[in-house]
Amino acid sequence: MSKKDVLILCTGNSCRSHMAEGLVNHYLGDDWNAYSAGTDPSGYVHPLAIGALAELGIDISNHTSKSTESFRDASLDWVVTVCDDAAENCPLWLGQGNTVHIGFPDPAQATGTDDEKMVVFRQVRDDIREQVLGFLGTAD
Repeated sequence: MSKKDVLILCTGNSCRSHMAEGLVNHYLGDDWNAYSAGTDPSGYVHPLAIGALAELGIDISNHTSKSTESFRDASLDWVVTVCDDAAENCPLWLGQGNTVHIGFPDPAQATGTDDEKMVVFRQVRDDIREQVLGFLGTAD
């Protein structure tokens, strides 16, 4: 059986989508190829997102912020949007693949010290691990 492809989509492609990509490839890599992109890429991957995944032994330090345009013609099984639509506009996917929205707050909006911000990044990471991996574990 061949692997399925999932694109994790957000606006800035700096935190949530990269954490989701790393988590899916790490935990579900036998069945899924995960990619991430944004409609308005920030140009970087947030260092605290890299740190939150490193705590689980997942290295996303070589990830780069990418545009959805590079995936527009890709053959995808699923596209998962991960922005919190209560706080921001979630992008609309017009390419191939089934779509589902599983929203999370933007950890880049956290305030306080780096330690206080890291608490937020960990919570979002853990929520992504539970919800996105749970969904993909049952998706056709």
